[in-house]
Amino acid sequence: MLRLEPAGTTDLAEAYAYPGTAPWLRANMVAGVDGAATREGRSGGLGGEADRRLLSILRALADVVVVGAGTVRAEGYGPVRPREWWGGLREGRAPAPPLAIVSRELRLDVDTPLFTEALTRTIVITCGSAPEDRVRACEKRAEVIVAGEESVDVGAALDALTERGLVRQLTEGGPRLLAQFAAAGRLDELCLTVSPQLTAGAAARILNGPEMDSTPLRLQHVLEDDDFLFLRYVRR
Repeated sequence: MLRLEPAGTTDLAEAYAYPGTAPWLRANMVAGVDGAATREGRSGGLGGEADRRLLSILRALADVVVVGAGTVRAEGYGPVRPREWWGGLREGRAPAPPLAIVSRELRLDVDTPLFTEALTRTIVITCGSAPEDRVRACEKRAEVIVAGEESVDVGAALDALTERGLVRQLTEGGPRLLAQFAAAGRLDELCLTVSPQLTAGAAARILNGPEMDSTPLRLQHVLEDDDFLFLRYVRR
């Protein structure tokens, strides 16, 4: 088992390089040993320094970061910022990947730094039934994609991102959105951090949705740091 090092035997950018197949949807999630996807309502409560470093590298490798609006609110998202350890990972691309926020109701504050200070224009993905006034408000600060009528069609959303050249796709959930991607057969890879914590309670699992057909996965690698496990699975 390899150890997760900031600069050592494990080159994270190489270990997590996207395959040549495009488009490719990768998910990055964290869960406690007992399966809880959040602690005190936030996934950040389960992470650690190595987990945050890996999250940053995965963002550097991605063309776009897809996240649900509920997760944006719960986790207090801001715009993606370049980090010094990215080096040349984004050479020839925008300095940071845009966030693509999936929201049916558009309960978003477009006057926050998430929109006003983003280095690459934020994307909002919604559906035809979204309130028109909120759509117009979002259009002032973001690129708006309409995918689906009564609810967001996640497959159409990913296709729209692909049409814009955003083929190396990273989703950070939350669990409801990830369940939709998996149920639609669009999840290609799962990067799962197993946090050395037991929390019990009623927290959701990393997929929070109705039961679906089983998706067999293949383990690509296992990394370890300070009792955290970093698992990389790809769809068979």
